[in-house]
Amino acid sequence: MGNDTPGGSTATPDLPGPKHNQDQEAVWARWSKKRTFVRALEGTYSHLTKELLDQPRVYSAKNQPWKGGPVIYGKHIISPGSTKITQSIETHIEAYGPGGFGQKHGHLNSAVFFVLKGRGHDIHDGRRIDWKAGEIMLVENGCVHQHFNDDPEDEAILLVFKAKPLFLFMHLLYQKMVSWPQDTLPPGREDWQPPKDL
Repeated sequence: MGNDTPGGSTATPDLPGPKHNQDQEAVWARWSKKRTFVRALEGTYSHLTKELLDQPRVYSAKNQPWKGGPVIYGKHIISPGSTKITQSIETHIEAYGPGGFGQKHGHLNSAVFFVLKGRGHDIHDGRRIDWKAGEIMLVENGCVHQHFNDDPEDEAILLVFKAKPLFLFMHLLYQKMVSWPQDTLPPGREDWQPPKDL
């Protein structure tokens, strides 16, 4: 069978399909390279059950390096590509530099954000939603949205939970980048780095 795709063309297994967020150089590799969203379920029931039961139940974010920059950094802690404990949910941490904002984008799955630090706002389908540390913010299904850190002096840290792997498994695939994130920090804050204690 080789690398033939259903359309009859050939594709390199490690590369995404054509035009997948490739019209501009991506800061985060996960925006433009092949990722594991759902692992294969292969083996016997007893083997799969034992493998699941043997997985750790505690994961340290400190063991994962921050990726991205210079304004937004992230750590994917729990996902089908990084752990075997889950197949239907992913969890990651996002750090936004002072005055920083993320990409404007949309996806079919919803997302839950717990604000660990900072204050900011989102724009969801043109509607402004303010948030601050200690609050939980929801991005509804199919919403075009963007995250903004409103503090010009300090970072915002968000813990994100979403059922993206489950949506993709059900072939609810559509995602789109509308505009790319900020790529420079405000004057005087150019040396900002995400926290080392997370």
